[in-house]
Amino acid sequence: MRITAVTCVKNEGPFLIEWIAFNRVIGVTDFLVYSNDCSDATDRILDRMQDLGLVRHLPNPAEGRNYQMEALKDARRQPVVLDADWIWIADVDEFLNIQTGNGTIPELVAACGNPHAISVTFQFFANAGIETFEDRPVIEQFTRSHNPDIWCAETRQEVKTLIRRDFPVKYYGAHRPFMAEGVKKTDRPAWTDGSGRDVPWKFRTAGSKQWIRKFPARGARALATLNHYALRSLDSYLVKNDRGDVNRENRTFDDSYWRERNDPAHEDRSILRMLPRLCAEMARLRADARLRDLHDTAVAAHRATRDRLLADPDYRALRDRLRQLPTESPAELALLELIR
Repeated sequence: MRITAVTCVKNEGPFLIEWIAFNRVIGVTDFLVYSNDCSDATDRILDRMQDLGLVRHLPNPAEGRNYQMEALKDARRQPVVLDADWIWIADVDEFLNIQTGNGTIPELVAACGNPHAISVTFQFFANAGIETFEDRPVIEQFTRSHNPDIWCAETRQEVKTLIRRDFPVKYYGAHRPFMAEGVKKTDRPAWTDGSGRDVPWKFRTAGSKQWIRKFPARGARALATLNHYALRSLDSYLVKNDRGDVNRENRTFDDSYWRERNDPAHEDRSILRMLPRLCAEMARLRADARLRDLHDTAVAAHRATRDRLLADPDYRALRDRLRQLPTESPAELALLELIR
């Protein structure tokens, strides 16, 4: 089974080897990576990975627009996507945590009945008081999340989607494919959640804005969940804030973004069963001296950016404010006020 992962990056150098290695372990065979405006060796890491036959690296084709959507539009014509049996569109802070078999995508596909698409529900992993950036696997460091059935005050949660090559695609969205118009009832694609159940009809048809990229999370994670490490360490969050959003121009991350994703109420260590295989694959990649040196350059750049930011009083104030924020989201606190 040929599986191509498609992603967009900007200054993700310290985290690339882990993400590529993890996806290789779970069955991804090919990678199409778009980069833009990198200053931390990310682009050079990807160039070296391309030299080693690990990825296809392209500059993001967007020109001051929506970086991710322009890249996904371009991806549809790339051979590495056209020749794939499955396409997996995800970000470098997202890890597909498969709970069936040995945790691989082919096993997930089989467990879901080989549908045309599988939409897997997000699970946001909290910072949980971890301040210092460490150059070791993210999945090992962060094990606290919100209740998997509820995020903030929402029972419907966002998803990312594995897409089979014969899905009748109108266009790829970041979270799900959109179906071509005029598909006959008898030709409608089979589309499941992370438990192998049919996705809700409102989500499938994208009939309203509220259902375009989310549906109820309860019962949707029996076979897979999507671990999303949106915050990582406090150091890395400050660097992320300085970088801005890789997917959209002029988007910043504020207190609400942090508070909505920093709920440590639930512990989930299930992905750690993949850690020995991940570390072995990371070691294989780092055996290339040039790639290892570039990774170390990116790590040094990450720390240097943190130090530069903390020399700025505004960033020190942001760090101190984030340290003191409650772990309940604004929506949760509003609900608590209503019932008091």
